[in-house]
Amino acid sequence: MEIKKVGIISCGTMGSGITQVCAQSGYQVVVSEMNDELLNKGLSVINSALNRRVAKGELARQEMETILSRIRGTTNNSDLGECDLAIEAANENLELNKQIFAELDKICPKPTILATNTSCLSVTDMAMASGRADRVVGLHFWNPAPVMKLLEIVKTIVTSQETLETSQHLGESLGKTVVTAQDGPGFIVNRLLVPYLLDAIRMLEAGFATREDIDTAVKLGLNHPMGPLKLADLIGLDVLLFISDAVYQDLKDPRFIPPVLLQKLVTTGKLGRKTGQGFYEYK
Repeated sequence: MEIKKVGIISCGTMGSGITQVCAQSGYQVVVSEMNDELLNKGLSVINSALNRRVAKGELARQEMETILSRIRGTTNNSDLGECDLAIEAANENLELNKQIFAELDKICPKPTILATNTSCLSVTDMAMASGRADRVVGLHFWNPAPVMKLLEIVKTIVTSQETLETSQHLGESLGKTVVTAQDGPGFIVNRLLVPYLLDAIRMLEAGFATREDIDTAVKLGLNHPMGPLKLADLIGLDVLLFISDAVYQDLKDPRFIPPVLLQKLVTTGKLGRKTGQGFYEYK
């Protein structure tokens, strides 16, 4: 199956990034949002990102205009009816996501592949809500989607080989390095990453070392681009808490129990870079 037009549910942080990546790679994109305010905000983010590339000399102005011409915004999900692939990039809420998949099944032709950008929720549950479980797959992009090179494809036990291969070809056409995981809590990366981040938080919580020394030790000792506490701030502490809770509920593995410090930071609104304060302070 050839993908020509991509539909995306939500023009938020991930949705706008995925929209930009697809349009840059030559795909026609229809992106849907709940209302005009959210839609215009997301489209403005794409415009600003492309303008920055033009200012840096990475992109010609005419090419930017061509990319933007491939994007159509809408507040009506029915406009995704002609898409060959529809990607759900809404909030991580399983019941909401299942409702979206049931709606997409009514809107989209039967050959259309339905995908979710979830970082940890059950792709199988969404697939079974869709009425076309063999044509459902996880396409887990990383934030920021236009920059991060990885695409984690999540295959359920009923995902067809054609759906998997089409998704792999799509990822490669977007310039991503593709890995494939079975549908299990946290998939590949978060199953490994989250316990590491939580251990760093526990170390800080216990007073074993300062935040700076923990991050410096990992950066220089393991040659990581940033330490675990700064990485947690970048991801968003609320996102980290959500993923750790979700994976723990499925696995009951104590490594995924959120530290009290993480819970308190989230409760007080200190979510990391996006709020200006988490483990570190940001201007």
